[in-house]
Amino acid sequence: MYSHRRARPLQDLSSDDNIPEYVPMQWSQRDIRNAIPSRLFVRDTKLALMYTARDLAIAALLWYGATFIDPTFRESQRLRSVLHPAGAEMARWGLWCAYWWFQGLTFTGMWVIGHECGHNSFSPCRALCNAVGYIFHTALWTPYFSWKFSHHRHHSHHASMEKDEFYVPSTRSELGIPSRNRGSIDYEEYFGDTPIYTMFKLLRQQLLGFPVYLLTNASGQKNYPRWTNHFNPRAILFSSCQRNAIILSDIGIFFMAWLVTYTSSIFGTTSVVKYYGIPWLAVTHWVTMITYLQHTDPQLPRYRKAAWTFSRGAASTVDRDFLGWQGRFFFHDVAHYHVIHHYFPQMPFYHGEEATAYLKAFIGDHYKHSNAPVFSKLWENYNFCQFVEDDDDVVFFKNRQGKAARRPATRYRTRVHRAAAAS
Repeated sequence: MYSHRRARPLQDLSSDDNIPEYVPMQWSQRDIRNAIPSRLFVRDTKLALMYTARDLAIAALLWYGATFIDPTFRESQRLRSVLHPAGAEMARWGLWCAYWWFQGLTFTGMWVIGHECGHNSFSPCRALCNAVGYIFHTALWTPYFSWKFSHHRHHSHHASMEKDEFYVPSTRSELGIPSRNRGSIDYEEYFGDTPIYTMFKLLRQQLLGFPVYLLTNASGQKNYPRWTNHFNPRAILFSSCQRNAIILSDIGIFFMAWLVTYTSSIFGTTSVVKYYGIPWLAVTHWVTMITYLQHTDPQLPRYRKAAWTFSRGAASTVDRDFLGWQGRFFFHDVAHYHVIHHYFPQMPFYHGEEATAYLKAFIGDHYKHSNAPVFSKLWENYNFCQFVEDDDDVVFFKNRQGKAARRPATRYRTRVHRAAAAS
């Protein structure tokens, strides 16, 4: 296990001899399942509905409270005389920022409930899962069934370079970088972005990453047809028997487009943006940030066919202390206990903490956890994780200088790589 309290510089990566060697786990999925008590797989519909009701109640209360912000600070002459007009404006926008923060967290929690429904971990009743998931995800501009099907493929092939659906690393050849056996390489030519431009790209990812993924399959498999997306019933992502469900997802998104247009015509576009649009934008940020940090880290291996197994792929993610108590309360532990979720997607989230203790005890150092500040890790990982090699059976991200933080054991490296390492 790797765990640290704050972000710290990576060790000297000037030579492969200076970085730790990685040997994939040998346990099967059945071995790991036998280490987890059966009671932790029981799904409690009433408890799940209570969490759902709680999220809806918090969202409603926040929405209702926000209706008093502008009238109170714009129309109360007494308050404006006490605070001064400038002070009243600062207080008004401060409260709007507080609303956007907490409503964004709450909306994200509702998205996570939809995620639970997509895995059928919400309830043993599949129809209830699909009903709740469809409503919540549609309300947050996610095509429920389309995402559910591709997300299932992601879980089935997690960390597989050939078959994973999400955050698939770019390879050396895809970026046009010369072979590592060609001697000195000027990596600055390929990764010479200024910090300002890097920050721009990161902000673009955080605000648009998830919608762009749904629309264009960005960060998905590179060998899919060019126009692959989550809205085309005939996309390679889906089987023929899933097409009607994809159409139903599209109908939901069209309905949301009509609903937002209609409410904007009644209440005004500004009001819709303030009450709903900005919190929704926060959802896209949190979902992108959570999933990126779960699956993108210098310590996480990716596997090719010869080395991939389900149990190895499931361990290739990180549990993170995401936003402390707020992450646990609002996000339903989706970031705190994600490793166990990859092993057992149908396990309810409220059993994640206890199940993780059993998992950690069984797989030992193959369990990964980080309590480093998540925003600093986002910046650090975004700058470090640039590409992986084309040819090893086990690969790790390399940075802007072509260096990795870990290396696969010798038998998982190609013949050419073994020869280069030995010379």
